[in-house]
Formats: sequence, C-alpha cells, structure tokens
Amino acid sequence: MVLKKTVMTGLTVLGVAGMVFGTQAWSYLRTGVSNVQTAVQSEVPIAFELDRARGEVEQLLPEIRKSLHVVAEEQVEVEHLKSALNVKSSALAEQQQSLVTLTTDLKSERTHFVYAGSSYDRPELEKDLAERFNRFKIAEESLKKEREMLVMKERALKVHQDTLEQMLSQKKTLEMELDRLQARLRTVESRKQISSLSIDDSKLAQVKAMIGTIDKKLDVEDAVLNAEGNFADLIPITKPEINPVDIVAQVESHLNPNPITPPAPPEVELVSATNEPEASK
Repeated sequence: MVLKKTVMTGLTVLGVAGMVFGTQAWSYLRTGVSNVQTAVQSEVPIAFELDRARGEVEQLLPEIRKSLHVVAEEQVEVEHLKSALNVKSSALAEQQQSLVTLTTDLKSERTHFVYAGSSYDRPELEKDLAERFNRFKIAEESLKKEREMLVMKERALKVHQDTLEQMLSQKKTLEMELDRLQARLRTVESRKQISSLSIDDSKLAQVKAMIGTIDKKLDVEDAVLNAEGNFADLIPITKPEINPVDIVAQVESHLNPNPITPPAPPEVELVSATNEPEASK
C-alpha cells in the first residue's frame, strides 16, 4: 500500500513537472536531485565520513582473507607438484638407464640374455626394449608437460603473492591516511573550540582596574619605606645632656682648697754637637 502511494506520488510530481516545464522537466528534476544530494552530503559530519571510510577499509579484510586462502592453496599445490616431479624424474632416469643397458646388450652378437636369473632370447629382448622405449617417451612427455604446468603455477603464485602484498600495503596505507585525517580533524575541532572562546570585556576591564589599584598602593608603600630610610640615615639632632655633679671632686675641693703641686723636674741642658770641640780647647 505504501509502495503504491509512493509510486502515485512520484507520477503526480512527474506529471506536474511535465506540465510546468514541458520537455525540460527531466533536466530540472535531475538538477534538483543532484543539488539535494550535494546539500545532504555537505551536511554530513566529517567524523561520520571518517567512520564510514574506516568501515569500508575494514570490508577489505574478507577479500584479503580469501586471497590469503587462495595463495596458501596454490603454494601447497606447487610444493606437492615439485615433490611429484622429483619422484617422476628419478623414475624416468632409471628407465633411461634400463634403455641404455638393453640397447647396449642388443648391439652385441649374443642370442640369449640373462636378467635377474631369467633367460631371454633376442626377439623377447627387442620387444621389451620397444615397450620400454614407448613408455619412456610417454613418461618423458608427461614430465615435460608437468614441468611446464609447474612453471605456470609458480608464475601464477608469484602474481597472487604480489597482489596480496599490494592489497595488504594499500590497506595499511589507507589506515595510516585515516589516522592522519583523524588527527587533523581533532586539531580542527580544537581550533574551533579555542576560536569560540570569548572573554567578557567588562570583567577584563574590572580586573585591569583592580591590578592598577594594587599597583598604586604598592607604589605608595615603596615611597613611604624610601622616606623612612632617608631619615634613618641622618645624624640625630638632640638637646645636649647636662653632666651630673661630681660629688667626689666637690668633697676634695672643700677639704683641700690649696692642693700641693709637686715640683717640676729639673731641666736638662742639651749640648749640641757643634760646641764639643770648643770645650776641649
């Protein structure tokens, strides 16, 4: 029922568009749809796009695992084929040696030949040699084909291994690129947060005024301390102190008003060195 309504609505829109725009209706509709898709894509958050891209990279894992399985199977097959070819090569070498032995014996003039205790005549030996030679050629051709197949499988294995290494390298490169974009997105979001920060100018002016007031008060304190320091460095000017009365001196002066002055020592005449010769005369 819903599908029927959707179809009817779409047909109605197409009909109205055809009547309004005529033959150019489809062009208008296509342009409108494209514009809507572009607008929707532009509104998708980058973080969502990164998560979606990371999910797409993770979807590569199943293909990589499948390629790993294919490469492992081919590698095992190549190793088995190499082992089988080694066995067949050894067997073919033994058959070749048997052909050489029989051919050498038939070149002789003998008519009877003994091998492993049994005797054979020349016709029997020639028949056996022909049969052996036929089988040898078939085995040789088969070994040649298998060797060619081994070369092809080794080439295919090398191509698949290179492809797998490229897939792993590309996946790693994509993961590193996504990590780089994630880090870049965090940087952009941080810049957006920083740029959206705003400081109240009134609060800023108030804080500046407070700082200015504190600065002035500190200037006043510095001036007061400097002034006090200047006065402290000067010589203090005070009133002279009155010497106290010397009671001992007063008592001595009263009891002995005329103190005896001790006689002065006699004067010694100093004779100069120039008068000495005259005295001797």
